[in-house]
Amino acid sequence: FTDDGGSISYKESYLKTDDGHVTAVYKISDSGIGMSEEFIEHIFDEFSQESNDARTRYKGTGLGMTITRKYVDLLGGTINVQSRKGEGSCFTVSIPMEACKGSEIVKKEYKEDKGALAGLCILMAEDNDLNAEIAMIQLEEYGIDVVRAKDGKEALDIFSNNRDKFDLILMDVMMPNMNGYEATREIRKLDRYIPIIAMTANAFAEDVQASLDAGMNDHLSKPINMDDVIQTIAHNIKI
Repeated sequence: FTDDGGSISYKESYLKTDDGHVTAVYKISDSGIGMSEEFIEHIFDEFSQESNDARTRYKGTGLGMTITRKYVDLLGGTINVQSRKGEGSCFTVSIPMEACKGSEIVKKEYKEDKGALAGLCILMAEDNDLNAEIAMIQLEEYGIDVVRAKDGKEALDIFSNNRDKFDLILMDVMMPNMNGYEATREIRKLDRYIPIIAMTANAFAEDVQASLDAGMNDHLSKPINMDDVIQTIAHNIKI
């Protein structure tokens, strides 16, 4: 909720206590649109959004803060909000942690072969500009060529005109003009074999089944984890 030219900052600190515990404090602040005092009381309510255009302008659903507080509660922590309309917001999360000795830390060696997927060409259908930009940057680090479509209709048009170019399709489900299910069904009329992987915030079993019923090969839940994305791509192209 911070427009171009604004600022977003993140700070973390760790406060030791006498009982062998540490309180981790994460503070995220911005110079964005802010909130009224009346709305702050409802910010953790499901589907709660102060501005009527938030869902269309910022691609929000009103669930982010609800989910965040549930995670914080599960970890035994707290989350506090300070905000002023038109001036920005500050969120402070405090999580209690048990301190451990350095000798108890197990270090794992992990080597990632970023060259295994180099040369692949992927069509990615994603209507959210920020999500698309982040995913493209990360995929390109693996040597993958990514072509983006902003909705299902554009994905269908691009694929129709370049059927031999793409090795795999990453398909968002909730998109304007033509959703991911519809686009997949149309693409399957042109190509029965190209792997199509769903990307959606809907992660229930019936949503996974809906993706498979539409002709998709696999399913990734948002927010996407790039390790999961790479493993799923590799699995579906048999690398």
